[in-house]
Amino acid sequence: MVPPSRTTQGSPPVSMLGVLRGPRQVLFGAGQRRALGTMTAGLGRRALVCTDARFGATPEFAELVQVLEEAGVGVTTYTEVLPDVPVHQVAQCAELAAGIGPDVIVGMGGGSCLDLAKAVAVVLTHGGDPADYYGELRVPGPVVPVVALPTTAGTGSEVTPVAVLTDPERVSKVGISSPHLIPHTAICDPELTVGCPPGLTAAAGADALCHAIEAFTAVRRPVVAEVGTERVFVGKNELTDVFALLGVRVITAHLQRAWSTPDDLVAREAMMLGATAGGFALGSAGTAVAHAIQYPVGALTHTAHGLGVGALLPYAMEFNRPARIPELAAIALAMGASPDASAEDLATEAIDRVAALLDAVGIPSSLADLGLPADQLRWTAEQAMGAQRLVANNPRPLDVDTVEQIVRAAYAGDRAALRDSSATVHDLDEPDLTAAGGAR
Repeated sequence: MVPPSRTTQGSPPVSMLGVLRGPRQVLFGAGQRRALGTMTAGLGRRALVCTDARFGATPEFAELVQVLEEAGVGVTTYTEVLPDVPVHQVAQCAELAAGIGPDVIVGMGGGSCLDLAKAVAVVLTHGGDPADYYGELRVPGPVVPVVALPTTAGTGSEVTPVAVLTDPERVSKVGISSPHLIPHTAICDPELTVGCPPGLTAAAGADALCHAIEAFTAVRRPVVAEVGTERVFVGKNELTDVFALLGVRVITAHLQRAWSTPDDLVAREAMMLGATAGGFALGSAGTAVAHAIQYPVGALTHTAHGLGVGALLPYAMEFNRPARIPELAAIALAMGASPDASAEDLATEAIDRVAALLDAVGIPSSLADLGLPADQLRWTAEQAMGAQRLVANNPRPLDVDTVEQIVRAAYAGDRAALRDSSATVHDLDEPDLTAAGGAR
């Protein structure tokens, strides 16, 4: 049977593409952590719980372990997760897990705790070293199921197909990216984020906002069947756009309130919703140049990921502005701008609003403020180009010179320097579906 035509007389060709991946279940809302026992017991009777020393010492953690045990789940805990997950911890935790044979791995905490749980699930199931799985689509099959319970509103790792690690043999962070890494169940309880310190709230919120904006403004790829099977991150599309704009709307409306009033549950609910929405958006669409540059910036400055992408976001938006006027205008409207302005003016307003919001919650406005050495700007651009899955996802083509332009403007705190960029402007149409696997 011949499929129906993709065109309607007098109309342009149909060009809608939608790709969305996520957990089998997402429970969202205050008090949902109490369902952890039931959700986990449905997957098995032996659980490895991964968290960090801070959360592991809290009454909330003890309560969650009790909830698991009361549901008949035997619990073994690993409470040593470090920020940015040094790769040696994956092997260390997998060795512990091998001794108990867990049916399920529970990640509790910030993004690093969830990323460790996902990476351990891979190694525990398929063996080898984490390095065997760096890059995209190198995990050969399903893994031990993961239940993710975030305690920060930033990474969205509870719904994403990636685990980011720090490998001492590499300058920048590395990632394992595969749909098999998506947690089986995500339990998002904003009560666990109440009281989060202002600095962490700001950095996490900036990260979540960057996820939403970079996913919404990412490359738009050709509508071919292979795009969803030969890539983890396919670029902006109809389904991720919905989550991206939801993330923009709720984060920009509530970030400053959550930052200034740590016990405001309404603001905390909105920020967790925004972070999870951003996770859904980036999990299929991917992120782009701000994340690519942050990797070497973070390695040099030893600053939090959210601070780096937050500092870079207005500059990335400015560079991509000529290729993403309608998208930036939509972002401005989601942030509360007047619909009476022109698309060009709204695009400018979107960048100004994002920069003002991030500045209001203490995100550095330049890479110099982050401590990036002035003699490392070209090196930073060169290293950023190594993150090919991110570079290939940018809506304007990038080479080391154009990335250096962004780095230099962001170092100087001069967005205007990017408005005269001579880089080619087009919506990247990328027929090669295998070129952007990359190492990270």
